[in-house]
Amino acid sequence: MKKITVLSGKGGVGKSSIAGSLAVLLAKKHEVICADCDVDASNLGLVLGLKEKDFEEWERISTNEKAVLDEKKCNGCKKCVESCYFKAIKWNKEKKQPVFDSLICEGCGACEIVCPENAIILEKVQNAKIGFGKTKYGFGIVSGQLEMGESGSGKVVAEVRKLAEKKGKGAEIMVIDAAAGIGCPVIASVVGSDFVIGVTEPTPSGLSDLKRALQMTEHFGIGCGIVINKHDLNPKFTKRIEAFAKENGLEVLAKIPYEKAFVEALINLVPIIEFKSETKKFFEEIIGKLPKD
Repeated sequence: MKKITVLSGKGGVGKSSIAGSLAVLLAKKHEVICADCDVDASNLGLVLGLKEKDFEEWERISTNEKAVLDEKKCNGCKKCVESCYFKAIKWNKEKKQPVFDSLICEGCGACEIVCPENAIILEKVQNAKIGFGKTKYGFGIVSGQLEMGESGSGKVVAEVRKLAEKKGKGAEIMVIDAAAGIGCPVIASVVGSDFVIGVTEPTPSGLSDLKRALQMTEHFGIGCGIVINKHDLNPKFTKRIEAFAKENGLEVLAKIPYEKAFVEALINLVPIIEFKSETKKFFEEIIGKLPKD
């Protein structure tokens, strides 16, 4: 199965809209499965017309742990308080014992290691859910959602990809919609990909953040290309992005003009190529430039 990851250094550049339309167009000739790996703000399903209730199944999962204190064993040494980098442990003067804030605790385990009385253990928490649904375009999508106030998004992404592999058994292509940025969930989305499509816009922040994202793909030795969205809003900066691509041996897969129909398509939960057929040519251009092997 060929894995194509669509990412962007910053949010709001049209990454999910582009990923959704690419999947729809690819599915006309190939068996496709989608993985929505933006687990902090999953919306690829919405782009493809699926609301949360339309997913066939949701499963609560645990990819993270929280520190829990056994008060009977605690000797009040304060070592756990001193060791907590995230300041999730406060000192209760009345009880002369530490108090753990589960909303701040990252489950790193430092407190468990330093505790001389083995009074601290890490307990698994259900921090996310993953689900599978079928789109009306003939392919499935796996989506993950991190619970409010929880952490461990990188591990949740790994579970989303595992389920996508399982549900997409026999598929030729997996389209992965990564989160914005370069954090853990993005790294988990990119690792093992065959090709990365970096989506940007002609702004200083768009190019700066794209550069950071592409440095990550270079680290993993993954080939990539660039899509410049809303390119006609700033022609001069578009040329700067094109110059950057040329200097670094990267291909500009397509330049998509600013189009209000993108917003209207999102409002109507329809991929842009289905909402406005004239946009299909841009996605055909992208697919035509993807590596064949």
